[in-house]
Amino acid sequence: MKRADDYQERRAHLANLSDAELEQRFWALAEQITEPLLKMGYEYTSPSIERSVLLRMGFSSIEAKHIVDGCVERNLIAHGAGNVVYRLARAQGTDVRAAGLALCEDRLWDEAAAQF
Repeated sequence: MKRADDYQERRAHLANLSDAELEQRFWALAEQITEPLLKMGYEYTSPSIERSVLLRMGFSSIEAKHIVDGCVERNLIAHGAGNVVYRLARAQGTDVRAAGLALCEDRLWDEAAAQF
């Protein structure tokens, strides 16, 4: 039994390319495929991603959840919860941890929102 293969037909447009040209074409196509994914990563976030960011900033999971929930309630999540805490800390002249804990205690949310 012979396999019906159209490989030669499908590769015809690539047959005359050198190895360097094939590599260049590969990376161009790879960039074209990944560009929308990278764009989404920059433009969209989720509560789980924002909790992860806050964990890496030194907050506990309970504190991170409270801050993220507060950001969601106040429509600040699109700015990034870590960014909200950072900007609040800078505006208040305090460290990030103190600013985040203030948000956990439901204080300074108006000030945080005013940064955006």
